[in-house]
Amino acid sequence: MLQALFPTKPGTEPLAAALKACRGHLLFAFGFSALVNVLYLAPTLYMMQVYDRVVPTGGILTLLFVTVVVVFALVTLAALDHIRARILVRAGLRMDRLLAGAVLNRVIGSKESGAKVAQAMRDFDSFRQALSGQGALALCDLPWTPVYLLICFMLHWTLGMLTLVGGALLFGLAVLNERSAKPRIEASSRASTKAYVAQETIATQSEVVRALGMRQALISRQLKERSEAVTAQADAQFVGGRFSGAIKFLRLLLQSLALGAGAWLAVEGQISAGAIIAASVLLSRAVQPIELIVGAWSGIVQGRASWNNLIDLFAATADQDQARTLLPKPVGLLTLDGVGVRSPAGDAPLLRHVSLSLQPGESLGVVGPSGAGKTTLARLIAGATEPDVGTVRLDKADYATWDPERLARHIGYLPQDSVLFAGTVKENISRFDGSLEQPREDVDERAIKAARLAGCHDMILKLPHGYDTPLGAQGRGLSAGQAQRIALARALYGDPCLVVLDEPNSHLDGEGEAALAKALAGLRTRGATVIIVAHRSGVLQNVDKLLVLRDGAVEGLGPRNEIAARLQAGRQPAPRVVSSVN
Repeated sequence: MLQALFPTKPGTEPLAAALKACRGHLLFAFGFSALVNVLYLAPTLYMMQVYDRVVPTGGILTLLFVTVVVVFALVTLAALDHIRARILVRAGLRMDRLLAGAVLNRVIGSKESGAKVAQAMRDFDSFRQALSGQGALALCDLPWTPVYLLICFMLHWTLGMLTLVGGALLFGLAVLNERSAKPRIEASSRASTKAYVAQETIATQSEVVRALGMRQALISRQLKERSEAVTAQADAQFVGGRFSGAIKFLRLLLQSLALGAGAWLAVEGQISAGAIIAASVLLSRAVQPIELIVGAWSGIVQGRASWNNLIDLFAATADQDQARTLLPKPVGLLTLDGVGVRSPAGDAPLLRHVSLSLQPGESLGVVGPSGAGKTTLARLIAGATEPDVGTVRLDKADYATWDPERLARHIGYLPQDSVLFAGTVKENISRFDGSLEQPREDVDERAIKAARLAGCHDMILKLPHGYDTPLGAQGRGLSAGQAQRIALARALYGDPCLVVLDEPNSHLDGEGEAALAKALAGLRTRGATVIIVAHRSGVLQNVDKLLVLRDGAVEGLGPRNEIAARLQAGRQPAPRVVSSVN
């Protein structure tokens, strides 16, 4: 059963390794289950001794002795049952230690987007809970059903056949339950994921929702999606409830029939009086794991589906575990060779055959109408996304050959909407390096240096707690201009050789514009390669080259003065691609 969970697809090795690391816990739990199920026979044997030896003979000493034995057995049973439950919980905790970081890493590094990736941690938690829950305990007990069946046959073949037929009927109901519940549970999971993702999005953008008067409309939409999820969940529960009720009825009926059959056999003198109660108890214990599995089936199915989702995620991101040679620190030679990017739907290109080259220390301004592909190009150069065709190279090395984290350390990126995270100002500037247990003095020094380069050091000191001022999600607590200046400092953290700025002056006032100009001059002085996407031409006055994009294609590329003159004259540059311009 456990072997069936081991994935074999390339890239899923961490999942297999984590499962293998927990195999000892699961085997111990299975071993304890053997002891537990043997001790479950104690009450049966006790009843037989009481009815067959104590009552007919009046042996009080025998009663005392067997009572002490059964109490000891039941105490041992309870202790072992507690231990095996703890072992399974420990297995879940170990799985969390081994895999939680890997799952988060795969999610953040995944090229996919949407509900499936956002659901990854929920899938992981669902599988972990299934691994350590009541369903797992029931599966550990299930292999001992044949043992109880054999003991029933030892009492009498009639009782054995009754148990066998009843177990078969219960198993058939369990199979029908699985076939009926599985599609409903999967539909419920999909609907719940969609509803939760929408809810989280609305919650994080609540200010915009209130300002635009969209509250009631989105609440109505959210309630509709939630209703679909709740209805799907209720449908799955109704189906499971019907089968659970049928199984409970059948189990109680079998227990009653076992008592009746035992009484008949005892009257006929084929079994002892004590075997009457023993037969009912054994039958109940034989079919109990099946009943428990049916009750926990939704969690088991959900856990299995969640594990399959994780397998798909790890297989789709297999390249993240590829060992890459640690390339030397780059100087900033940037080359794009025929890169293209398709829309998420795949129905239209966002970039088409873009080629260019920038020498270390050169600067490029990117202009064009809305929807031309400027932000997509900025994200591509920053390493935030990957091209569908073509290559992006830094110092002649394809981005794909770099270790992603190491490459990111050499690139500074200021996205269009700043994107600050919950934490202090210093933590945001330092890219949360403090969480990696780097020396605090080094992190502080580099954060302050980046803030000085961005011209926002004095602004930060005026905040309530300076660099230790806490920020909420999305940089809550700062104005848009302040957030953009801090995001610029983050882009300059660590002296990157390549800096990509997407609309860096969109929220800046006069003071911020002056600080940005000074920061760009500093980047030029230290020889960094700079790409600036802008609508306002003031920030592009000192760039070396201009790139004009239209409909995702290069419409013009060359020295700034030449391209600017053509744009001002109202003439469209002749389409051309220039790899390098002196």
